[in-house]
Amino acid sequence: QVQLVESGGGLVQPGGSLRLSCAASRSIYTLNAMGWYRQNPGKQRELVAAITSGSVTNYADSVKGRFTISSDNPKNTVYLQMNSLKPDDTAVYYCYAKYYSMDYWGQGTQVTVSS
Repeated sequence: QVQLVESGGGLVQPGGSLRLSCAASRSIYTLNAMGWYRQNPGKQRELVAAITSGSVTNYADSVKGRFTISSDNPKNTVYLQMNSLKPDDTAVYYCYAKYYSMDYWGQGTQVTVSS
C-alpha cells in the first residue's frame, strides 16, 4: 500500500508559478515511478509529468519548458514546479505512484489559473 498526500494547489494569475508537493508513505526508492496527472470535468485524466526511481523524467508536450518534476528522496516527496502558467493549465492535479503493478493516487489538488 502507498498513501499519497498532496499540497500546493490554489489560484494564480496567468504567467504565475505554483509548486505542488506529494509526500509518499514509503521510500521513493521502492516505487517504480511517481508523477502528476491532471483532469477537468468531462475529460480524461492526462499525464503531466513523471519521474522514475532512476530519476528519468517525462513530460507532456504542453508543459515542456514550463514545468519541472523533481524528488527529495529523504523526504519521500515529489515536487512539480509550474512556471508560466496558462489558463489551460487549470485542472485538478493528482499525484500518482506505481508500486509493482499497482497504481496509487492522491486525493487531488485544484489549480486554477485566472486573472
